[in-house]
Formats: sequence, structure tokens, C-alpha cells
Amino acid sequence: MTNSLSENQLKWYAIHSRSRHEDVVHKGLKKKLIEAFLPKMQVMSRRKDRRKRILVPLLPGYVFVHSDLNPYQHWDIIKTYGVVRIVGIQGKPVPVRDEEILSLKTLHGTDRTVRNQAYMKKGDRIMIMEGPLKGLTGFYLRHKGKADKVVISIELLQRSLAVEVEDLIVEKIS
Repeated sequence: MTNSLSENQLKWYAIHSRSRHEDVVHKGLKKKLIEAFLPKMQVMSRRKDRRKRILVPLLPGYVFVHSDLNPYQHWDIIKTYGVVRIVGIQGKPVPVRDEEILSLKTLHGTDRTVRNQAYMKKGDRIMIMEGPLKGLTGFYLRHKGKADKVVISIELLQRSLAVEVEDLIVEKIS
């Protein structure tokens, strides 16, 4: 990579790593002098005799690289131990928006409650995971106002009931 390369030509790309190989990929890329970012969050871990705060990947299976993806660097990235592929469409790498990387950098290392949750859109099948309605399935309809609630339609006796539940207790199902 030449020193005359402007910052504008560098873009962030998501790297899909082998399961639980995020740290290995991150270290491997850094060793090759490739700018890499592995967003992490703090969680409490149970050990046999104590509880301890540890850092775990915020997005399991993903590491980000800042690159122009010239052919040599592209090859170096792909050949890093633990890398599965560079995320893209039809085999062509697609850059991650800078705003998304800034958001991840803001969350990096946080001890706030962060929950990695599937993106939900209208019509997605969901299941209530906690509370008195636990186990009920339905369809995601919409996020309601500024409150952290979702409205779902539940198939019950071939009737549709709109129920408001906290969005943290709802999970997307296939």
C-alpha cells in the first residue's frame, strides 16, 4: 500500500470469521498491518468460584477492516487464518457505511445492556420469550411510538389480536 493513498479511498468492510475466531482474525489482520476493528461489549461471566466481567464480540462472527481492497491486500485479508469471506453481494465486497462503524465504535467496550437482536420488519414471524404470554407466536406489525414496545398479531382461534409487549422479550423466528 502506498503512502499517497488518501483516507477517502479507504472504506470499512465486514469480514465473516469462523465461529469463535474473531480475536484470532483481528490479531492476524493487525499482524499484517491491516487496520482492523473488533467491537466488543462487557458481560458478566460465571466462573466456578466467582463472577467476572469479560469482553465478548458485539457482533459474533464479524470483524471490520479499513482498506481500499487492492488485490494484494484483498488476498492478505482472505488468507488470514479464520477468515471465511468478505461480506458482499454476489461475491463482490460491499462497504459498511461510516455511520454504522461510528455507532459500533461508540458501543465498543460498553458495560451498558446491549442485546444483539435480529432486525425485524413488518410481517416477520416472532415469538414472545418471557412473561405471561411466553411461547405465543405471531407477526411483527410495527414499533409503537417512542415507547419500547412492539405490536404483534397473534394467531389464536383464527383471530388476530393486537398485543403490546416490550421489544426485548420478542425474538424473530424462522
